[in-house]
Amino acid sequence: MTDSTLSTFVALDGDNLAVQDWPLASQQVLRGVVLLVHGLGEHAGRYDRLAGRLNDWGFAVRGYDQYGHGESGGPRGGLPTDTRLLDDLSDIVDSTRARMDPHTPLILLGHSMGGLVAARFVALGLRPVQALVLSSPALDPGLNAIQKLLLAVLPKIAPDLRIGNGLDASLISHDSTVVAAYQADKLVHDRVSARLARFIADGGPATLAQAASWSVPTLLLYAGADRLVNPAGSRAFAAAAPKTVLSAHCFEALYHEIFNELDAAPVFAELKKWLDARF
Repeated sequence: MTDSTLSTFVALDGDNLAVQDWPLASQQVLRGVVLLVHGLGEHAGRYDRLAGRLNDWGFAVRGYDQYGHGESGGPRGGLPTDTRLLDDLSDIVDSTRARMDPHTPLILLGHSMGGLVAARFVALGLRPVQALVLSSPALDPGLNAIQKLLLAVLPKIAPDLRIGNGLDASLISHDSTVVAAYQADKLVHDRVSARLARFIADGGPATLAQAASWSVPTLLLYAGADRLVNPAGSRAFAAAAPKTVLSAHCFEALYHEIFNELDAAPVFAELKKWLDARF
């Protein structure tokens, strides 16, 4: 693994997005490019461990901080338009493709909210990608009755109102060092706007509704003991999507961040096996 590099990408509306690249060492043979899409409140820099494994297997890795996250522009947890996260991913894919050989595979890998963004991107056919990997995707945010009521009202009257996202950091992983690093990370925040919350709440059911017609090769990896995202969403997607394009694996004892768990070896093994079979 080589050192990662940070750069700035200017979105179509002029906002800056922070981009992080983990290139291969010069002697390695490139098998594909993996584009990481991170989760709510975090940033691409937290994926160094995963990027290192992917580099070892021959995949260059690119990640970016989504709007309102990490070192990118925008108010923390804000969302200026309903489609902003999808528009940004389209821009990043276009920019990444422009740097690649046209025959090199491009694989999206999205975690949590980033998994939802990547899945919506694929479902809507915004750009062609060769494969999709979903890690604990936010296909069912597990809203209670009060949260559902608030989401029915707030996006209409105060779409830019930002409140605490309610995520309990102790539930991201059983690894106390991962939790401590997350809590100490100055680029991690706990804000979510009403419009962003509505995007998440609407996006999961919309994606599940399209699962039966899924056509992009997809690997779904999710945590059975997830208490931040309801694993029922992943189970429903796995049940509905064609088995010819979807491989799904539930890790029953793991928490939300499956690649950052104490026993992440089986997760990495499933990812490597799936990538090896296709690329």
